[in-house]
Amino acid sequence: MKTIVSGIQPTGSINVGTYLGSIRNFVALQDAMPEHHFYIFIADMHAITVQRDRLELRKTIKELAAIYLACGLNPERVSLFIQSEVIAHAQMAHLLECHAYIGELERMTQFKEKARAQESGVSVGLFTYPVLMAGDILLYDAEYVPVGDDQKQHLELTRDIAIRMNNRYGECLRVPKPLFPKIGARIMSLTEPTKKMSKSDTNVKSKIHLLDDDAIIRKRIMSAVTDSEGVVRFDKDNKPGISNLMAIYGAVTNLEYEAIENAFKDADYQTFKKAVADALVGEIAPIKARYKAIVESGQVDEILDEGAEQARRLAQKKIAKLYHKVGLGRKRK
Repeated sequence: MKTIVSGIQPTGSINVGTYLGSIRNFVALQDAMPEHHFYIFIADMHAITVQRDRLELRKTIKELAAIYLACGLNPERVSLFIQSEVIAHAQMAHLLECHAYIGELERMTQFKEKARAQESGVSVGLFTYPVLMAGDILLYDAEYVPVGDDQKQHLELTRDIAIRMNNRYGECLRVPKPLFPKIGARIMSLTEPTKKMSKSDTNVKSKIHLLDDDAIIRKRIMSAVTDSEGVVRFDKDNKPGISNLMAIYGAVTNLEYEAIENAFKDADYQTFKKAVADALVGEIAPIKARYKAIVESGQVDEILDEGAEQARRLAQKKIAKLYHKVGLGRKRK
């Protein structure tokens, strides 16, 4: 069976950047690749690499599961589950930690950025985060992993560890390949368009959540930072603000940047922003309606239970194989 694996941390309400860069891509892939089965998990073990409020974390886990479903993930095509409910993820992480090198982890850009932001009390879990992520992927023999630009380095580490273990023990791990969405892969902050739109940003004007009211969505888009040129043109280096709005509009409408430029060549920024806001509100409205219906139906726990059971069956087979390969446990007659 061919598999595709991905997950998102439950560290706050899902924003437009995560939706357009990840979840929407999952939905498109499940329909475009019927020969693959998808394992999509809520990465709660990754979430505790920094301190979290336990009650808020549990609330967000359930909310994220419902949003996944509201966005169009089909439980018949996707095993949707919570990472910590499949113990093999922790087992796999330790196996891979014994085959990863400190120097490799020290080079991880995300660790260095997050460690600088914390200044003190940086956890070992934050340092080994990329190895846990590698385990998430290799546990299910993923052929492809949908990734954004900020995850390229982590996937390269995953591939390096898999190749290293295959060389040491014989072929035991599939070396995964990345899947990059053509557009909308990295949506930036609306207030600081050189930075990625982040759930953890304390500036509420920098982001749009999927469950925000229509009026808030429109207000945030209309107040987004642009430039003084007044020309709708994609130029990530010199016009990061308008380029970011073009990325959002392109991801929602499936239009290439050249087509967007042609469509708005005579328009001012306010006209373009209104078009972006209209398109985004139209995209998100049915998601909010489905989210409300899913939460009220009480089906989320049932779907998560079934997804976890499907994941456990495959994951435990992989762990047993790897334990045998590296010599753990007893040899049974």
